[in-house]
Amino acid sequence: MLGQHARHFIVVVNALAFGLILASGASQAARNEEILIGAPMSLSGQHATNGKHSRRGYQLAVNFINENGGIEVDGKKYDFKIKYYDDESNPKLAAKFAKRLITRDNVQFMLGPYSTAITDTVADVTEKYRMPMVQANGASLSLFEKDRIYMFAVLSSADQYLTEALNLIAEQTTAAGGDTSTLKVAIAVENDSFSGDLRQGVMNASDKFDMKVVIDEFLPRDFKDMTFILDKVKEQKPDILVVSGHEGGAELAIRQIKEQQVDVPMLAMTHCEGADIHGMYGVYADYTVCATQWSSDMPFNGKWFGSPHDYMKRFEAEYGYEPPYQAAESSAAVLVLADAIQRAGSLDREKVREALSKTDMETFFGWIRFDETGKNVAKPIVLRQLMKGRYLVVAPSGYAKHQVVYPRPNWSER
Repeated sequence: MLGQHARHFIVVVNALAFGLILASGASQAARNEEILIGAPMSLSGQHATNGKHSRRGYQLAVNFINENGGIEVDGKKYDFKIKYYDDESNPKLAAKFAKRLITRDNVQFMLGPYSTAITDTVADVTEKYRMPMVQANGASLSLFEKDRIYMFAVLSSADQYLTEALNLIAEQTTAAGGDTSTLKVAIAVENDSFSGDLRQGVMNASDKFDMKVVIDEFLPRDFKDMTFILDKVKEQKPDILVVSGHEGGAELAIRQIKEQQVDVPMLAMTHCEGADIHGMYGVYADYTVCATQWSSDMPFNGKWFGSPHDYMKRFEAEYGYEPPYQAAESSAAVLVLADAIQRAGSLDREKVREALSKTDMETFFGWIRFDETGKNVAKPIVLRQLMKGRYLVVAPSGYAKHQVVYPRPNWSER
């Protein structure tokens, strides 16, 4: 026979156990259903660093949405879940994984991989299977010239990256009473699709302002020596030198411009942060004008995350460093997809694709509105000038918080 205390103990234990079962059941009942999204991503190989930034951007946005109750679709609540595969920075492998995600893993929507080349192969797959994909890391114009209707890109296209630099020197020249037709432009770019689009944008801007292109060269394939270009810069004395060669081109340009004491009134380039030109060259990298898709100083505000500064703080708290634009644009892609699903009021792919085509929203990343090709035509490229380790927003003029230093001081004056 059990004593009174023992019987009381069993009753209490049983009651607690029953309560835990009820609580577990209530928790299960309250848990949102999941929307499964696929994403091939370069977590190894040549794009590993930016691939990891992009994945963190995706995951931060998913976590934020889920923590705040998910999204509502036709009266039901849903959380997001992303299934990743490491494409090893290989376009063919990424395409294979994209097909697997759609046909075997049964993802409902897709997010893009990293880089133009990989995005291109993945977009071929998503288009074939009529799968909406919001991508954040493929900027080349070639992506938008294939009559695709299921791909939407939140970032500004490659042709826009450094046209703002020509706008900037035109503004400076006009404000000083000068004539833009007297300005000379030098171009040094990598022989790839991204830099080719960037070059074409610069050429078009040069024509717009009647500027003369006096140097138009490809960077060396191995990024070891651009002396032949810098010799021409010394001879032709252009007012602006535009450089696009991803991280390798940026590092080469800063190093050899410093070594050879090349004076040019404006040096404008891409991938300054990725190349860590300040970390590698300190004050010798000062006055460089750097293109970026996004800055935490921009005056945007969105439903999720709030301001760019709010997003930066959230990212820093999660990952311990300031978010590069690759992370920010990736988070924005998730927000755009979430917004489209909610507006569609359905998980039907065609309805979501139609909602994506009508996107017109402000986010912490900027305004997002797509043209008929899937390009974002509402967000500007930002120019920041590097000064003593700080990247200061100097263009577009409507967003600039600082005055650009133009012309750059000559080396003899530093």
